[in-house]
Amino acid sequence: MALHGHGPVTIVAVTKGRPAEDVRAVVAAGATVLGENRVEEVIGKYQTGGLRAEIPGVQLHMIGHLQSRKVRDAVTLFDCIQSVDSAKLAREIEKRCSEAGRATIDVLIEINVSGEEQKYGVRPADAEALVREVLALPHLKLRGLMTMAPYTEDEAIVRAAFSGLRTLAERLGVLFGPEHFAVLSMGMSHDYPIACEEGSTMVRIGTALFT
Repeated sequence: MALHGHGPVTIVAVTKGRPAEDVRAVVAAGATVLGENRVEEVIGKYQTGGLRAEIPGVQLHMIGHLQSRKVRDAVTLFDCIQSVDSAKLAREIEKRCSEAGRATIDVLIEINVSGEEQKYGVRPADAEALVREVLALPHLKLRGLMTMAPYTEDEAIVRAAFSGLRTLAERLGVLFGPEHFAVLSMGMSHDYPIACEEGSTMVRIGTALFT
């Protein structure tokens, strides 16, 4: 089987629900990118708790669904928002960055490749329109795409989701420029080997780090 990976894979250490001492431990072990799901938790743990000042140079990524009413805080807390899934959310991020005096914020567009109703993310068929919206917003820097594969033991289904995201990124790269799709955030603790085989450049690992 041909492998599509083309370089090093960044590990996002998923520290959602983990206490500050666990965050310190993974950073001490070499983690340079951390993933969190909830704005309130980040405020309490990193901002109020002072953890952010302890780990200078470590990036913080929003990997969970972001509600519009939480964007004001999110743009001051995160280095990257991986879960942009609508034009409405993109425009809200633009507005709040402008208000906060933030020049730019990195974003990924979340794609619901598998079409599961319970998952967030834009449909592949609607991705091109959302890319156009995001690229028109000066405070947003589009870096790539993100997805979650179905949670199943069927490797073929998982592989199809990841290869589908890679194929979509390649097509969008032709239309808009490959520099906007350099990041493919796909793969978690249970399926990251398959994701890496299918071209992932960023995996989100939590369970495997703390068990």
